[in-house]
Order: sequence, then C-alpha cells, then structure tokens
Amino acid sequence: MNVGIIIFSRTGNTLSVAEKVRDACLAQGHTAVIERISAENEDPNSKLPVRLKNAPDPVRFDAVIFGAPVQGFSLSPIVKAYLTQIPQITGKEVGCFVTQHFPKPWMGGKQAAKQMCSLCQSKGVVVAEIGIINWMNKSRKGQIDDVASMLSRIGG
Repeated sequence: MNVGIIIFSRTGNTLSVAEKVRDACLAQGHTAVIERISAENEDPNSKLPVRLKNAPDPVRFDAVIFGAPVQGFSLSPIVKAYLTQIPQITGKEVGCFVTQHFPKPWMGGKQAAKQMCSLCQSKGVVVAEIGIINWMNKSRKGQIDDVASMLSRIGG
C-alpha cells in the first residue's frame, strides 16, 4: 500500500514522530513517504490569515496519515487551513496523530484530535486511528512507539 504521511512540524517534534510512523509502515511492507505542509508565515502568534506555500496532494496515496502539533489547546491553524482546502478524499484509509507540549491529552490533544477528525470527515472519510503524543510525559517514547505501530497498520 502506498502511504502518504502528510504533516506540519514547526519545532521538529511532529516530524520526528512522522519518521517513526514511516519506518513502521515500511516494516509492514508498505511504501511510505513524508510530505510537509508549509505556510508563508509559520509564526504561531501571528494574527495574519494562513497562506499555504506547500499543500501536498493526498489523492495520490492509497492511505493517508495526517500529523500536526497542538497550538493553543487547538489544532494548528496551518493544518486547519490545509485540511479545509484539500479535495474530497473518499475511499482513502486515514489515520491521524497530534503532538502536544503538555503531559496530559486533555490539555489540548483531545480537542485538536477531534478537530482533525471532523475536518477529515468533511472530506468524505472516517479516521480509522488517532494518536496523541504528550511531549512532556515521561512515557513519551512509549507513546510514539505505540502510535507508530497503530498507524502502520492503516490499510493493512
């Protein structure tokens, strides 16, 4: 299965999780690539509207895994803009993960994951799996391994 891992990562945390997910997908026998979303202004405190510079096309993949950071107890505005503008992706297997600074999922991770799932549903898909990585949690490495393993089974 051809898996696209489409992410936005400002600090590198979400990218590092995406790399683990990619490696787990490859170990499952899938082809897997990471594609990054980028915006003209990636300052998290900016009040300017989001203008995307790079918006990867999810249509060309059999399965898609979206990854994003939590920003202000919510899904990153850059990922919100991206998921709003992509075309319908009906028929795709989809998984998602979010990374957050705080140690507990209720500190923004659950809200961001819910927003991501809702935006994916508006594009005609049901999210098969969702993972939350709590960066300041002492079990972060285990969380990353669990999420990578779970998401690598998308489409399998």
